[in-house]
This record gives sequence, structure tokens and C-alpha cells, in this order.
Amino acid sequence: MSKEASNNNKKDASDLQEVDLESGEQQRRAKSGKGSSGDPSSASGAAGRSAASKVQFRRSLQNWAAMAALAGIIGALAVALALVLGWLFVLQLAIVAAVAWFVAAGGLRWAYVAIRTAPRDATALYLYIRLKLEIRSHAKADRTVADIFSLQVKKTPNKVCLLFEDQKWTFKQVEDYSIRVTKMLLARGFQHGDVVAILASNRPEYIALWLGMCRIGVIAALINTNLRKQVLKHSINISNAKALIYSADFADALADLGDEGLPRGTTLIRMDPIKGPRLGEIELDSLMAEHDAEAPLTLPEGYKKAGFQDPLVYIYTSGTTGMPKAAIITHSRFIFMVGGIHWLAGVSSNDRLYVTLPLYHTAGGVTAVGQALVYGSSVAIRGKFSASAFFKDCAKYECTVAQYIGEMCRYLLAVPPGPQDTAHPVRMMYGNGLRPQIWIPFTERFNISRISEFYGATEGNANIINPDNTVGVIGFVSRIFPSVYPISIIRVDPETGDVIRDSNGLCIPCKPGEPGVFIGKIIPNDPIRAFLGYVDKSASEKKVVRDVFKIGDSAFLSGDILEMDELGYLYFKDRTGDTFRWKGENVSTSEVEAVISNLISYRDAIVYGVEVPGAEGRAGMVAIHQGKDNPVDLEAFADGLKAALPTYARPIFVRILSELDLTGTFKLKKTDLQKEGFEPKKDPVYYLASSGKYERITDEVFEHINVGKVRL
Repeated sequence: MSKEASNNNKKDASDLQEVDLESGEQQRRAKSGKGSSGDPSSASGAAGRSAASKVQFRRSLQNWAAMAALAGIIGALAVALALVLGWLFVLQLAIVAAVAWFVAAGGLRWAYVAIRTAPRDATALYLYIRLKLEIRSHAKADRTVADIFSLQVKKTPNKVCLLFEDQKWTFKQVEDYSIRVTKMLLARGFQHGDVVAILASNRPEYIALWLGMCRIGVIAALINTNLRKQVLKHSINISNAKALIYSADFADALADLGDEGLPRGTTLIRMDPIKGPRLGEIELDSLMAEHDAEAPLTLPEGYKKAGFQDPLVYIYTSGTTGMPKAAIITHSRFIFMVGGIHWLAGVSSNDRLYVTLPLYHTAGGVTAVGQALVYGSSVAIRGKFSASAFFKDCAKYECTVAQYIGEMCRYLLAVPPGPQDTAHPVRMMYGNGLRPQIWIPFTERFNISRISEFYGATEGNANIINPDNTVGVIGFVSRIFPSVYPISIIRVDPETGDVIRDSNGLCIPCKPGEPGVFIGKIIPNDPIRAFLGYVDKSASEKKVVRDVFKIGDSAFLSGDILEMDELGYLYFKDRTGDTFRWKGENVSTSEVEAVISNLISYRDAIVYGVEVPGAEGRAGMVAIHQGKDNPVDLEAFADGLKAALPTYARPIFVRILSELDLTGTFKLKKTDLQKEGFEPKKDPVYYLASSGKYERITDEVFEHINVGKVRL
């Protein structure tokens, strides 16, 4: 800004007021780690944002004026030199100055990075453009997932779509089953926008059920089958489901909810013959028998057709705190996630995928199954993961692509070597959580030529993938044209996870080698960049950071710490806040602490994750304060946890504290406890043995856990 312009500003009283307002707003943002306003809807927040925008706009005009004046001066000097020394001299001088500026500004290093990454970026850009064009085509035609699947059925009606145990479902059979589901729902009065929850184990009917629902705009809430009691009740209730379809193996879990477990009027529909307690349910088979798949499907007069932007399913995630939240997956987002794996990971319609992950999760239920529904691949489904049967199944079903999460790879390596290790046709595996430490041993032992590691939160818009098999990489940011796919890493406080802002109140992008939280720019109405969030809108707002790189913009806050190297490759480091990941699931410490508090008569306890050598994620650990005359009954404690929490959320380790080390706000010091891990130096520490009971960790047991002799 010029001195004259600065003096003019000082003389303008209104300008001073606006600058003061902006400065105060920036100070508040820097302290709170928030955007221009903690409450975007508040009048003061809107006023601050408006004033800051005005000052920013005026400064931009002043900067442009200064640049124009400087350009005029340089132009005049160039003309003067040309008249005296000639234009050739001016051209030579300009070239020398440009080279000097290029070198001084780090241009040589940038050129090196650009040359190294150009093939990667160009290939990814080409595939990304093809994905964008495909999505645009579906959007223009307002197609749903069911519409796209019907197109696949017309192409290959007799091709095998789903394999399960000894069953083979062709594309036509899946379509017929789903149409009967659609007709059954219409006959029972379900409307566009209604919700039906599904609580069932992996099986072909699971997919055909929600496929039939989405054809008429009925949303499927995919319930996590590990949940029990209050958490299960909460997950069903927040979906506002009018009906619950369940497989018979979960009848006991529903019976445990009691008479007040589900809202009045919720229809219970059982998928299997009578098994377990009766709950006043209706049999699905009897309802389906009334409808013929071959008869024309006609919608009632005035019925709203399902569309490309409509919600498709709710998929539950624990988020960062509290109970599970229902993330909204629209048809458009489903197609984008599936397309990302198809185009960038290289899964083709000729591939046959092997899936052991639960179908209520994004990984198994969207990115894997979607390859069949959208692109015509075949998918082999297994009820539950088995390390010993994994590659035997791949050979049995002739699978060329398999899916994983990091824990699965560790379990597969733990299986004794055998001929099944390489006697399979798997050419590629894709998934998330494969640690760099076991990446090469895994691919070499099982003869996997390509690993496509990807990253993406169920509810978020920051999705990335390893495009070129680079070890340990989860994705990349182009150093040549980063704006094409606007994702970034920003600085946060390493202890609290709060966003750090600059003097202008904006976020600070991380440099290569600097860890920070991963974000994705939000562009509403763009199926790739939109943030749909959760059914609970207040929970959605907590995942949004505002005033990121300019006033008024916003981004999805992943809550994960990533690091970028010089070439733009991204590496996963950790999770912010109190959430940790174990067995492929996010575990909310506050939720586990609430359960434990009831089990131990409200004594002081704190839950956190600790690293275990050779294991992906962090194992749950709880530190409990034990009074002299009131010991903890660990046997009853283990039984209580088993009844109340899913397996992945139960603490693996228990530390018994005789003395409390509290902060100024009467909280246990979690950081110090995490550093101590599960080593039994200061206090008695126990681990959850294969017997289901907590056993004391001795020095010998501690060593056995560290070297992998004790499986957790």
C-alpha cells in the first residue's frame, strides 16, 4: 500500500472503525481457532464478516493501483534504455532478471518437482476429467443408483453379479429381488423420503434391499451390527426409521432393548424363518411373495421420483465425540466414491472383487459393492473376515481384486505361510490403513502387484487415493495445479487440535514435511466438493471450518493429521482430539467413558488409545482410580463391557491408579498416561486375554505383547 493511501485511510473515520472491527474480529478468531464468527447466523458475526470483506476489497484495489504504478515506472525505464542502448539490450536484461528471480524464488527446485510429478499429475488429471464427465452425464439425466444398475442389467442380465457361499446371483436376479422390494414398500404406503433401517449380516439380500428402496426415494439406514443396548437404540432412533428390517441373528439384540427400545409405530420385518425371540414382527418372505418382479412397475399418481441428488443411505460413524452419527450419502456421492475407485484405482468391469468388510460401512457397502452396481463388476461377499480363508476364497471365487483395512493385512501376515499365499489370481488390493512397515512384506509374500491405498471420511469431501503404488502413500496434492482438486493441510495445535490462524484470521497451509489437519474445500451443489454432513445438522456444523484461505470460504475438517512431502505425496500420521482408531473402527473415548463410569460406580476413569508394536491404530486403554477399600472387580467389569460395547470399543488394557494426578480442572492427565502406555512400571496393568478376562501384565507378558506373541 502506498504512503499516500495510508494517510488517506487515517483521515477517514469510517475506515478506522472498520479496521478496528476487523482487527478485533481477527484477534477473537486467533484465540478461538474459529472463523469470523463462532455462530455464522449471529448478527455480530455477519457484521464482522461484512466489515472485514470491505477492508479486504479496498486493500486489494490499493494493491492493484500500486502494482499498476510500478508497472508504468518499469515500462518508462525500459523505453528510456531502449532509446539509448537498443531493444536487444533491454530483452537480454529482462531475460537475465527473469532467470535471477526464478532461481532466487526457488524456481529450480519447483522445476525439479514439476518434472518428477508431471506424469503422475497428468495421468490423474485425465482420469479425474473422465470421472467428472461421467458424473455430469448422470446428473444431467437425473439418474439414481437403481437407474444405473438397470442399465447394467440390460447389458449383461445373465452375468454373475454377487457370489455368497455357494450362491450365485446374476444381475437379473438382483434386479428382480430389488423390484419386489420396491413394490412391497409401495403397497405398504412408504413415501419418498421415508427411512427404513437395516440390521443384518453380509448377504446378497442386504444389497438388493436398499437398491429396491432407493428406486422410490426411500432411504436405508445401515445399522452397525456390533452395536448393542443404548447405542443400538440411539442409532435406530436418530434415523427416524418407520420400519426395521433385520436378520434373525440380531433378534436377541433387539429383544434386549425392551418394550421402550424403538419408537411406537416402527414396523419390524424379519428376513429369516423364526429364530430367537418373537418381537411382533412380519416375515419379509411373506410380504415379498405377494409381488411379481416381471409385472410392470408403476408409481402412484403424484409420487415424487427419486433423483441424482436425493439421499440414498445413512451410514453411521462415531465422529469425534459422543454417540454414532448418521452420515448422509446421496446418489451423487455414492457414484463419485465408486467412480473414484473405478477410474483412479483401476478396477474394471472384468474384475471380480472379494469383500469381507461389513456392508453397513462405506468401504464394503459403497466402494466395493458399487463396482457391481455402477460398472458391472462381480463381487464375492463373505459373512465375516477369516485370515485363514482369505486367499483360499479368492482362489475359489476367482477374484482378481480384494479389499482390506490395515488390521486385516496384519492378520493375514500372521497366518503360517502356505501354498494359498500365491495360488490365487488377485492382482490388486485396495483399502486403507496398510502401514508402511508391512507394505513390502505383505505384497511380496502374497504376490500382490499393486496396492491402491485410499483415504476418505464417510461424511466428508476430502477423498484421495494412491495413484502409482508408492509405498506408504494415501494420496497426493498436485504441486503443479493444486486448485484442480482443492484439498489442503492446515496448521493445528498439536495438543488440542485447534486450528491456528494468521494475523488476518485465516488458516495457515502447512509446508512439506509439516504435519497438520487435512481439509477439503466445500463447494455447495457440486457432488464432488459438497459437504452433506449428518442427519443431525448441529453435528455437521462442528466439522466445518470457515474463513480458510479467504473471508467467507469454508472446508470440511477431517480431524486427521496428515503430512505432505516435497512431491505432494500425503502420509497419514494420527487423529486429532479424543478419537482413536482400532480394528478399522473409530472409537469415541467419551462414549466408552460413559459406559465405564456406570460399571465402576462412577469412579474416576479416563479412556485413551495407546500404540502397540506391529498393530494398526491404537488399542483402547482405561485408567481407573481404585480406592483402598473399594477394589475394582475386573471379572464383572469385563462382563459389563461385553454386554454394553462392540468388540472394537472395549479397552484392551486397564491401568489401576492408586493416586490421582489431576489438572487444574480436575481432569486426569491423559497425555502422561498415553506416554506410559501399557508398561507395568508404576501401577498394576491388565490386558484383555483371549479368555475374555483381564489378566495381569508381568514383565514377561509385556515383552510377549511387544514382539507379537500375544494377539490382541
